[in-house]
Amino acid sequence: MDEFMQAAIDEAEQGLKEGGIPIGSVLVYQGKIIGRGHNLRIQKKSAILHGEMAALEHAGRQPASVYRNSTLYTTLSPCPMCSGAIRLYQIPRVIIGENQTFLGDEEMLKASGVEIEVLQNAKCISLMEQLKDSSPELWNEDIGEE
Repeated sequence: MDEFMQAAIDEAEQGLKEGGIPIGSVLVYQGKIIGRGHNLRIQKKSAILHGEMAALEHAGRQPASVYRNSTLYTTLSPCPMCSGAIRLYQIPRVIIGENQTFLGDEEMLKASGVEIEVLQNAKCISLMEQLKDSSPELWNEDIGEE
């Protein structure tokens, strides 16, 4: 498995250990992770700290050229908010662990010229299925249909 997707999965697993939602993300520039994070909605009582947003926050303020030459790895298909941030910073490539349990705004990203690759990684799927089964209230609060 790709080391960067593994790092995103490690972040997702850390979020789960903390009692949160198991979604992780890393931002990679020139072959190095410059930002990493996991969903912190539960832990920080945040409405916006999804995995992708936490990775961007951790990366800190970067020149536009850095974002425009980076790849974002995320364990789950990005929601509209995270997809908006990807578009805002013109991140050209997103590697998605899975979109089977939740399909985010991939079509909007593609229409904006973002290259999308979906891995359908078994571990990413398993983490979300585990959340859906063990904590349906958390699933439905942010991801599910209810």
